[in-house]
Amino acid sequence: MNEDPIIHLADEQEPDVSASSSTANDTAAAADTAQGSAPRQRNTSRRRTQKASQAFSGVWQGRILSLDLFRRNFLFIIVAVGMMLMYIGNKFECQNKMLEVMNLKKELENAKTDCVNASARYNSLIRESNMKAYVDTMHIYLSNPELPPYHLSKK
Repeated sequence: MNEDPIIHLADEQEPDVSASSSTANDTAAAADTAQGSAPRQRNTSRRRTQKASQAFSGVWQGRILSLDLFRRNFLFIIVAVGMMLMYIGNKFECQNKMLEVMNLKKELENAKTDCVNASARYNSLIRESNMKAYVDTMHIYLSNPELPPYHLSKK
């Protein structure tokens, strides 16, 4: 026979040793009560490690994650993977949008600063003393009137 030994071992069931070990368990229990609970704790920890190794070997040999499990839950697996991909894509898109918002806020702050600077320059240029100095440097012979403007009223 050309059977794979690993598959053959995975299909074998372990023999039931509970009947022969029941007397051994009874004598171990009597000894535990006489000596304390320390041997029982060691025995239970040994059982836990055996169960953990059996569970790991079941996963490794394909007993738990079998092809039949994937066939029965095919739709659920596809939906779960799709939702995970959508979550990852949404998170990536959100991070990109947040980065864009931060960059736009910086750009807006720079634009506000430029606007304040331009307003300050404009206000300094239109000041009366600056206007007089500018007219004098351009040699435009203008002067301020000495008298205030005269308003005509309707009667």
